[in-house]
Amino acid sequence: MQAVEVKEFGGPEVLELRQVPAPEPEAGQVLVRVAAADVMFLDTRLRSGWGTDFFPVQPPYIPGGAIGGTVAAVGPGVDPGLLGRRVAARTAASGIGGGVPAGGYAEQALAVADLLTEIPDQVSIDQATALVHDGHTALAIFDRAAVRPGDQVLITAAAGGLGTLLIQLARRAGAQVIAAARGEAKLALTGRLGAQTAIDYSQPEWTERVLTATGGQGPRVVLDGAGGEPGDSALAITAAGGRFIGYGASAGEFAGAAAEPARERGVEVVSLFDLDTGDDHRAGYATRMLDAVAAGTIEVVIGQTYPLAEAAGAHAAIETRTALGRTLLHIG
Repeated sequence: MQAVEVKEFGGPEVLELRQVPAPEPEAGQVLVRVAAADVMFLDTRLRSGWGTDFFPVQPPYIPGGAIGGTVAAVGPGVDPGLLGRRVAARTAASGIGGGVPAGGYAEQALAVADLLTEIPDQVSIDQATALVHDGHTALAIFDRAAVRPGDQVLITAAAGGLGTLLIQLARRAGAQVIAAARGEAKLALTGRLGAQTAIDYSQPEWTERVLTATGGQGPRVVLDGAGGEPGDSALAITAAGGRFIGYGASAGEFAGAAAEPARERGVEVVSLFDLDTGDDHRAGYATRMLDAVAAGTIEVVIGQTYPLAEAAGAHAAIETRTALGRTLLHIG
């Protein structure tokens, strides 16, 4: 089968299309004929050689931790009735004790049978694949945020996969959404999804605009997908007694440099690791999100797709901050 491998750590050019043996499902596993593979920001970081202390990958390896397609084979002890079913799933490598996002950029990939999500008829494989990671994380963030009608909610990295879902969830809850993103195209997307205020956080004094939009009080809820300096700046203006959830690090590291002063103002500071994102919650979250997509109340924003052979282009789009929403590889 064809697969894209990271032949060595480096830039997008180290992604190489190769012919490799197809994997065989073990007990409790299925083999998925992959139609779409999610491309994550984390994939680009690992490819560059970052994070090997936390994610033990060594070249050559096949990146990609989320896939969608049809079940092509089942391992021992797995219901053969799954054959031919449309499913979305984390890859088997990423589903073992946290694991690593690996194995997905390929024509066939392994997944754990008990962790499959069957795709409803009204939902496309692309949509379901884009939600494998973002769908349950968005709901975990949103449930913890406890957004109330009328709340002023700041969302950073608002034009990314998670941000676009969170805008819609917050608007459905009756919040006033302030979206922070980079560039006109991303700001326009956030406005289309329902954000009342869109601010370019690459511009100086962007937090002053947020304060102006909130009457000088600061947002009661901040959902931070950016991290780094933008995340720390957002934390510094979170309203006293408010809630800050830092779940992303697209601008550097997870926000937190200003955590202690924020806590002294009564701000609840929540990290990604404080959220209910484990396997016990994934199935319920997946059902809720897919039902909302099937009903047309949530839009899955897939901003760009690439054929498998152009995985390097997908990585470059994410690294240059030009990607909107989710980025997928189309396979087969």
